[in-house]
Amino acid sequence: MDREPQITADSALVNDASSTGFSQGYEGRDERGGQSPATRSPVMAWNEWDPLEEVIVGSLDGATIPTHHLTVIFNLPRAAQPFYRFASGWKYPKFMKKLAQAELDNFISILAGEGVTVRRPDTVDFSKKFKAPRWTSRGFCVACPRDPYLVIGDEIIESPMCWRSRYFEGDAYRSLFKEYFRNGARWTSAPRPQLTDDLYNYDYRVPNLKAGEPMQFTVNEFEPVFDAADFVRCGRDLFVTRSNVTNLMGIEWLRRHLGPGFRIHEIESRCPQPMHIDSSFMPLAPGKVLVNPDYIDVEKLPAVLKKWDVLIAPRPDPVEGFMSKISMCSPWTSINVLAIDEKKIVVDQSQPTLIKALKDWGFDPIPAPFLSYGPFGGSFHCATLDVRRRGVLKSYF
Repeated sequence: MDREPQITADSALVNDASSTGFSQGYEGRDERGGQSPATRSPVMAWNEWDPLEEVIVGSLDGATIPTHHLTVIFNLPRAAQPFYRFASGWKYPKFMKKLAQAELDNFISILAGEGVTVRRPDTVDFSKKFKAPRWTSRGFCVACPRDPYLVIGDEIIESPMCWRSRYFEGDAYRSLFKEYFRNGARWTSAPRPQLTDDLYNYDYRVPNLKAGEPMQFTVNEFEPVFDAADFVRCGRDLFVTRSNVTNLMGIEWLRRHLGPGFRIHEIESRCPQPMHIDSSFMPLAPGKVLVNPDYIDVEKLPAVLKKWDVLIAPRPDPVEGFMSKISMCSPWTSINVLAIDEKKIVVDQSQPTLIKALKDWGFDPIPAPFLSYGPFGGSFHCATLDVRRRGVLKSYF
């Protein structure tokens, strides 16, 4: 076997280049970081809070319980693991889809009522088995478009995800992205991962961080992999957590791709099974970020955040019901909210303590039920990919 490239933590943390320049490929913007009329694109989003104009919302059509693999099972709450082991590769039960679909339809109605254009992926049957040279799998679903795609300005970046069951998830978005591309958007794909056994740490066990055990991850540095949901955007600055689906090579690939006009800051997670930053660290508006105190050490946040208001999220309110017990997500998806603008934020109605805190912080929360979506992979931020927000590229630090 060839020797694996060595990526150190230092090389994948912060790009310290000046924020005054633009990387190659971003030269179509005007002096404010926007676009000239001649290069205007239907895709344009620089952060998590500018007024939302167009969004892709996930779909439950064709949803299949992902094929059993360590990258899947070790990212699930312990109580939910037996269900996903047993039902691996089968389609989700109809009653589960019916409950989640009702909540999804309501969420879409809220977005439409706020004047947001809602787009949907195509239907794909993910129960069909597919084969690569050294592995086979069935698919998963397209409930969470936040995971495979990152929008930076007018560019859609396809992420190299490490779940084998998500290898062909992008087929559901092809018609949308071809439309966006024809109308001026840029469309980029990170290096296609092999996803061979060399990538995975098959001796992985969930670390007991409270006992001082070292952090472990299900993926190593064999090749670049990342989920886009491990990144959040604040203009010229992005924040990322290394996780069970995002390695240092993946972070480094994106840093080099974006170039010197952007900085990527790594935030250390204290979650023993880290996956996706948007249940740990969620920017809500310029100068305001919502932080999960169980998974993030506020004292170790990047120095650039010292002038920001760090809003400590209240502990999640307890929830009941079968769908909550088999959710793929931790209770901290309570902070997996979607900002429609700098004030309006869609939040799960089962979280009255968080709703009150958001009001006290000056936001206008929009409560909506969404607990039944958890078994399909996430909450409001996960379930969406913001295609266009009305704003320009800025540095907020």
